[in-house]
Amino acid sequence: MSLLDRGTPPDPYDVLPVRPSFDVTSTDLVDGGVMPLDQVYKDAGGANLSPQLSWSGHPAGTESFVVTAYDPDAPTGSGFWHWVLVDLPGSATELPRGAGGGASAGLPPGAYHVRNDWGTKEYGGAAPPQGDVPHRYVFTVHAVDVPKLEINDEVSPAVVGFNLAFHTLARAVLRVTYQH
Repeated sequence: MSLLDRGTPPDPYDVLPVRPSFDVTSTDLVDGGVMPLDQVYKDAGGANLSPQLSWSGHPAGTESFVVTAYDPDAPTGSGFWHWVLVDLPGSATELPRGAGGGASAGLPPGAYHVRNDWGTKEYGGAAPPQGDVPHRYVFTVHAVDVPKLEINDEVSPAVVGFNLAFHTLARAVLRVTYQH
């Protein structure tokens, strides 16, 4: 028996409050497909670039967006947050490839990254343990009913998620897998 033998955690949106959906697409990721090496963490042989994302069809009343990338399959008991981008303006409909590159990524004014589970305020790519089962990566654009979540870049991803539970109007979700 391997130390990594374990059950399959639920998809986070199977256990959170149900919200309407809208559309998200990517020139880098295909929903249900395998994550390309460009979006894999640099120490795992990738380029560590956040994917390009475009979204449409979000509900009226959307005042801002939050973008997250989460791996529920990490052997941690709490999953692994790869990307948390907060307070994108409600007029935003796209993030270019590499926008998750930290403070120098040219984000719209007021938008910022919260520390991911790699410990950095930027996108951190996939790097599941070698030989582990394929991991699911859940990229989500949250349509939010307030212009700012009224948090700061020092909070944890869990605090962002807690605030999103009360302010998310709808979600656009794209899921990919990766195995090392």
